[in-house]
Amino acid sequence: MMGVPPCRAPLRLLPALAGWARGRGAPLSTGALTGPSRRHYKKETLPASEGPIPPVTVTEIRQYLRAQGIPFHDGYSCLHAPSLFVEGPGEQKPPAGSARYSLFIDKTTGSFVCTATLAEGTWQDFQASVELKHKGVPQAGLQQLDGADQAGEDARHIWDRALPLWELLDEEETQTAKAMFGISKVSDATLKRFGVRYLRTARTLVFPWFSPRGTGLKGLKLLGAECQGDTVLYVENTLPRPSAYYNLFGLPLIGRRDTEVVLTGRELDTLALYQATGLPSLSLPRGATCLPPALLPYLEQFKRITLWLGEDLRSWEAAKLFARKLNPKRCSLVRPGDQQPRPLEAFTRGMNLSKILRSALPAGHKSIISFRQLRDEVFGELSNVEQVAGVKWARFPELNKLLKGHRKGELTVFTGPTGSGKTTFISEYALDLCMQGVNTLWGSFEINNVRLAKIMLTQFAVRRLEEQLDQFDEWADKFEDLPLYFMTFHGHQSIKLAVQDYIVGAFRKFATDNSCHVSLVIHPRKEDEERELQTASIFGSAKASQEADNVLILQDRKLVTGPGKRYLQVSKNRFDGDVGVFPLEFSKPSLTFSTPVKGKARLKKVKDDNGAPPKQAPAGGSGASKKQ
Repeated sequence: MMGVPPCRAPLRLLPALAGWARGRGAPLSTGALTGPSRRHYKKETLPASEGPIPPVTVTEIRQYLRAQGIPFHDGYSCLHAPSLFVEGPGEQKPPAGSARYSLFIDKTTGSFVCTATLAEGTWQDFQASVELKHKGVPQAGLQQLDGADQAGEDARHIWDRALPLWELLDEEETQTAKAMFGISKVSDATLKRFGVRYLRTARTLVFPWFSPRGTGLKGLKLLGAECQGDTVLYVENTLPRPSAYYNLFGLPLIGRRDTEVVLTGRELDTLALYQATGLPSLSLPRGATCLPPALLPYLEQFKRITLWLGEDLRSWEAAKLFARKLNPKRCSLVRPGDQQPRPLEAFTRGMNLSKILRSALPAGHKSIISFRQLRDEVFGELSNVEQVAGVKWARFPELNKLLKGHRKGELTVFTGPTGSGKTTFISEYALDLCMQGVNTLWGSFEINNVRLAKIMLTQFAVRRLEEQLDQFDEWADKFEDLPLYFMTFHGHQSIKLAVQDYIVGAFRKFATDNSCHVSLVIHPRKEDEERELQTASIFGSAKASQEADNVLILQDRKLVTGPGKRYLQVSKNRFDGDVGVFPLEFSKPSLTFSTPVKGKARLKKVKDDNGAPPKQAPAGGSGASKKQ
């Protein structure tokens, strides 16, 4: 069985390839450089926003369009309107026969994309553009990103040096390369149709990112393969960096009349699926990790979308989440299983991919279901215990022993004494998961985003960057690629208990409805500083602890070894009931916590909330645990 490709790849590959390409002085292919690339607004043309940008609702978007006399109609996830950017001086006209409405406005965020000119921006950008057009100002506020940056140059050099895989002179080399990536059965005609190339020096497949009309090279994905026993692990690199890589591989091959498409999690799956079924197929740029909103307009033309993302439960959960973005009424999902592996493996095993697609389940569901409908999912959880447990922490192995992992759809409440390091710990806790590809959104009332980002960057680099400023850009570039985001509100908020209960309930519902994990940091009540905190110590009513799936408490000064030591207590675990404590050791230079070596710190017995001590932990263990 093939391994899931990691979200991040070794950092040495791309610079080495780029440097090699530039050193050889590769000529530029004129055919690869024509056509528009994605455009963005110049900051000096649009009014600068002050403070956080207010959210917009689809009702407000509709009202604005009607007030401005702009015709539109509803799509699945976007509003369709005529583009403001195809008639202005210097703007390229849409191709002959193209759809009248080429502007797509996201119903959730208000962001827009013009598929005729590749102009894009926020809802505020769109409003400013409408105002400028009413004043008769030419739409010169768009700048052409012609790929002149270093990433664009590197992509073109690598692309020019890579050879079409079907044109290698040595037939044995061709077969060896195909076998290495498990695509021995994929024909040369399929490889040629999708433009797949091979970089000999790095033994890497090269997948192109062309503009939607196929007229310009916008980037590349390089895929290497590493064999570990019977498992093949894929190593990915992208140009530009992953946060700016929005390639729906295969998009230029989609016809205007195509109404059905299959979305896969990997380019290799798309190749196999197309050859086996002949159906239009696209692969997502980051697999099951995320579905960027910028891609939604390009999926509006399809009346039926089948998501076949992979063979594990994480892919299944991602498919259900993506279906909600795309509109569940038009989506079907291929459930992972031994008889329904990912497309490439099914193709290699000679399975009937068309039959698997016909068995895809509709994403839409009713309010009441029977066990017959749940049976397969129950079996899936029983047979994939590790995946069901969630994403494991790399920096906190002792936390894995208690919570088993970080799971979607749960609410975690975290508390600790003032000055004990709650923010610092929860920053590293979140960073650990973010580095493994978990999308993370931070919101803090007490610490501003600059300081929070500084803490997390220090923890990421595991060093004091203020003493090594020459390394800042290197670490900042890596940190920037993480799926990490920050809310823009900040400041103390005074709320009543009833309001706090409402907020906790709202977060509980949000986590469940959106299949995401919400972690709340709540201050404890004012209590005797010499006493250990308990679940009942959480500020407010019992609502927070009742709604929470997990309750974590950062305890301080309660170790036998003396004051100043800290440990983390898991006092509630709804997943399997395991609770307990383990020591933490703080490193001031790197602002990180770590689990001390076994035997280095001895813990006191932690009493349950009813005052009864737990059973003695097994000898040699570094933490105590118990079942609820």
